[in-house]
Amino acid sequence: MVKIGSLELSGRTALAPMAGVSDFAFRHMCFRFGAVYAVTEMVSAKALVYNDEKTKALLHIPEKDKPCGAQIFGHEPDVMGEAAALALEISGADVIDINMGCPVGKIVKSGDGSALMKDPELAGRIVGSVCSSVSVPVTVKFRKGFDGGSVNAVEFARICEQAGASALTVHGRTRTQMYAGKADWDIIREVKKSVEIPVFANGDVFSAADAEHILRYTGCDGVMIGRGSFGDPWLFAQANAAIAGEDIPPLPSLAERMDIAEEQICLLASYAGERKACVEARHQLPWYLHGVAHASYYKQQLVRLESLEQLHEICKGIRKDLT
Repeated sequence: MVKIGSLELSGRTALAPMAGVSDFAFRHMCFRFGAVYAVTEMVSAKALVYNDEKTKALLHIPEKDKPCGAQIFGHEPDVMGEAAALALEISGADVIDINMGCPVGKIVKSGDGSALMKDPELAGRIVGSVCSSVSVPVTVKFRKGFDGGSVNAVEFARICEQAGASALTVHGRTRTQMYAGKADWDIIREVKKSVEIPVFANGDVFSAADAEHILRYTGCDGVMIGRGSFGDPWLFAQANAAIAGEDIPPLPSLAERMDIAEEQICLLASYAGERKACVEARHQLPWYLHGVAHASYYKQQLVRLESLEQLHEICKGIRKDLT
């Protein structure tokens, strides 16, 4: 059992917040197949304060797909506090998560995301502002450090804890590494030893065995799975089994996997509209064909998807030709 403030999770596997991936439809599939917690795509604090409708749409959290956190990013404590209250009001989230780990250039240049690891004092003030603005637990996701010469995750974790954070997620790479190289699980273990609040381990979890190993190695309370879940919401059920020492369930047949892929995009279309859903499907659905022999033709069709009718035809062809 993992406790984030007053929130009790029923297990130890969570879906990481990922821009362009962890929309409500994909979160729904991950919840269905074993995730016990998830976090929205990151949203701009300034955009929320400016009442941007597209930003607010990213915070859609259906009641049936909870517990779920809403993630915000920014670098101004007062704006972050105001945005946190707005995010909570819009989403009904169970947690407000602060992004202090995003490595993308345009985010870092603005002083947001992992740029905050260069200024732990400011990061602490942001956490304090958010905590004082909302009635739900506040969590922070960050990295090993900004670069190899400034590995400060342990110090950073302590500051976040002292400022009021209820849990932390640590990605075991620096900002300059982006997603290259190997995640450093040792630094995650050191963070876990240094604080009293729960810590989620994140980085290089691509299999059930990885999930079990990272928890055992780091001593963390939970594992937050990111890129390993692309096209594979079943990874959560497999990870849960590995963690419990049970037999790992097999991956469903390709036909069953495409049923879920199709359902995911149709669910997104019901809320965001057909056009938006098809745009998202272009990069999300090819992941469901990862490792499938002779799938290149259908991957090429998916990246040019224009309509749900076309989606149904492509999935029909995949079931006919590849299963």
